[in-house]
Amino acid sequence: MKAFILRSYGSPDVLDLTDVDIPVPGEDEVLVRVRATSVNPYDWHNMRGEPYIARLMGGGLGLRDPKLEILGADMAGQVEAVGRNVTGFRPGDEVFAVLKQGGFAEYVCVREDELAPKPKSLSFEQAAAVPMAANTALLGLRDEGRIQPGQKVLVNGASGGVGTFAVQIARAFGAEVTGVCSTRNVDLVRSIGAKEVVDYTQEDFTRNGRRYDLLLDIAGSRPAWACRRALTPGGTHVVVGGPAGRWLQPVGHVFSVLAMSPFVSQRAAMADAVRCTENKRNLLTLTELIEAGKITPVIDRRYPFEEIPAAIGYLEEGHAPGKVVIAV
Repeated sequence: MKAFILRSYGSPDVLDLTDVDIPVPGEDEVLVRVRATSVNPYDWHNMRGEPYIARLMGGGLGLRDPKLEILGADMAGQVEAVGRNVTGFRPGDEVFAVLKQGGFAEYVCVREDELAPKPKSLSFEQAAAVPMAANTALLGLRDEGRIQPGQKVLVNGASGGVGTFAVQIARAFGAEVTGVCSTRNVDLVRSIGAKEVVDYTQEDFTRNGRRYDLLLDIAGSRPAWACRRALTPGGTHVVVGGPAGRWLQPVGHVFSVLAMSPFVSQRAAMADAVRCTENKRNLLTLTELIEAGKITPVIDRRYPFEEIPAAIGYLEEGHAPGKVVIAV
């Protein structure tokens, strides 16, 4: 099979498209023929080994060389073969999953307990847009944000991959949603369910006097202390990411939000889909929302498999509205 191999940190050019053996599923694994994947900031952070401080923190980044050989956290495809202990899937089933690695290949092995049936109403490309981004939004709003019907929710970074799902999920949970984005994406964010939209090129959401019960902070564009002004006294600040940087960011922004929490009345929390152990359960919840017509993937661009490096380069620019998907 063909796969993009990451042998050293660097720009998208370091990804090497090569032939490797098709993996053999273990007893509890399913071999999936990948039909579509998508790119996430998770991929290019691992590709570049940035921020450098993350190399000292364990997890996915190696100190000198990458720990992950084949990137790609999102996958939608068809079951090719199953291990002898697998009972829930059979060849031909259409599935999707959040992966630690392996999506940038023609085949991947996935544990049965991490795999979910693909939403019937979505194409493979649409389904591949869902796993990491929508899971992150769900974790941030439901699990960490403890969202409740009738609350006022602000999504900072509402036009990106996570943000477009967050706006829709928050509305599905009965919240009144305000999205923060640039001028060119105002109509998009309003069209997916935001009651109000703040154009950050014209207005600072931390200084306009409005208060929210929950701030899902994807963009990390304002300091933690400034974000407090946008929250009610008992509000919750859930941080997802922050501005990119070679040395410290977005880790620095996340730590600053969490470090302030013990000293103020507002709660602070972090949404981390990479370390989530309930991905299958979350994908099933998202499928229910998708099939009910409450959320739908917003796709900006589509690339062929051979152009994954170009897709990552485009995503790194930071202006993609919605998701960038790959047909395999």
